[in-house]
Amino acid sequence: MPELVVPRASVADSVRAAAARPDWDAHPAYAGVAHLDDEGFEGWVGGLLADTREGTPRPEGFVPSTNLWWVRGREYLGRVQVRHRLTPRLRDLGGHVGYWVVPQHRRRGHATAMLAAVLPVVRDLGIECALVTCDVGNVASRRTIERNGGLFQDQRGQEARFWVPTG
Repeated sequence: MPELVVPRASVADSVRAAAARPDWDAHPAYAGVAHLDDEGFEGWVGGLLADTREGTPRPEGFVPSTNLWWVRGREYLGRVQVRHRLTPRLRDLGGHVGYWVVPQHRRRGHATAMLAAVLPVVRDLGIECALVTCDVGNVASRRTIERNGGLFQDQRGQEARFWVPTG
């Protein structure tokens, strides 16, 4: 049974294998992972974990975030990121929660289960209702959000915006 876990080196081989595919996760924090040796991988994981702290250096406009992985044993299935607060840009694009599923594991309910599993984490951050966005044409992501109680608010550009209760 898959579970949501903090990033860890024990799934390094699976993450690197997924990262070697051309359809790998486009999030900038995940770039170059396929080529990291064990030491580099552990350092990268340390950076993901450090991102939860307020004082951690980060690019302009980025906020503290909690990164969690959806795994089955040592198999990496996807990731979810919880942004601890919204900036004006995140209100339009990105929201509180972003998720990504390894392409060969899509259409099996992982995104829906991942979003459901992370909502208590979001609530523990004091966020009663999380903003979750998706591309207007991404029907699967829209269903994931709606299955987790997401209520459509509006569309901004090519982004559909939903509010998802965390409690």
